Amino acid sequence: MTKTTICLAALGLMLGSAALAEGPAPAFTVISPVFGQLVTFAMPSSFVVIGENTNGPSYIREAVLKGETANRWTQMITVTGAKGLVANPKVSPETFAASIAGGFRSACPDTFAVKAIGPTKFGDQDAYVAIASCGSVESSADKHSETALVIAVKGSADYYTLQWAERAPGSGKTGIDEAKWLARLRQLQPIRLCPLVPGERAPYPSCVSKS
Repeated sequence: MTKTTICLAALGLMLGSAALAEGPAPAFTVISPVFGQLVTFAMPSSFVVIGENTNGPSYIREAVLKGETANRWTQMITVTGAKGLVANPKVSPETFAASIAGGFRSACPDTFAVKAIGPTKFGDQDAYVAIASCGSVESSADKHSETALVIAVKGSADYYTLQWAERAPGSGKTGIDEAKWLARLRQLQPIRLCPLVPGERAPYPSCVSKS
C-alpha cells in the first residue's frame, strides 16, 4: 500500500467517524473539573470557549460558534455547576431542569413552549432532559426567539447542567423541532461525570479511559 493510499484510507475513516457523530462538524472531548467531579462531553469543533467563572457555589462556562461573542451569538453551549445542591432533598434532576425552563417562561409568557424528553442516565448519574423555547424574548431589543436543550445531571454532591441554546429572529410562534434537538443531544454524548483522582491533571486519563 502506498503512502497516498494510507492517507486516503485514514481520511475515509475520519469522514466516516464524523458522519456517525450526528452532525456536520466533528467534535472533541471536553473534560474539566467542576467542584467535586470531572465533567466530560463531546463539543462540536465549531465552538470555542469564551468565558469561565466560579462565584461561590456557582460555576459557569460558555462557548459560542467561532467568530461570535458573548454579546452577539446565534448558538451557545453552557456548562454550569451548583455546589452541594445534592444535599437538598427537594431538588431532583427534573426540578432543576424545570427551574431553568421557568426562566424561559418568565422571559416570554405568551410565546413559551417546553418539551419534556424525560428522565435518563449518563453512566451511573441520574439526569433529566427538556427543551425550552421562547418564540419572542420580550426583554430583548430585537425580540429574538431562543430555544435551549437543557440537560440536568445529579452528581455525587453537586448538580450540573449542559445547555445548548440557539437564537433566531423572533417569530412569535411556539413550536419545538424535537428531532433537531434530539440530534444535538446525541452530538454532545458521551456525557459523563468522573471522580477526581488526587494528583491527576489534564487530560485526565482515568476519565478518558472510560469513554
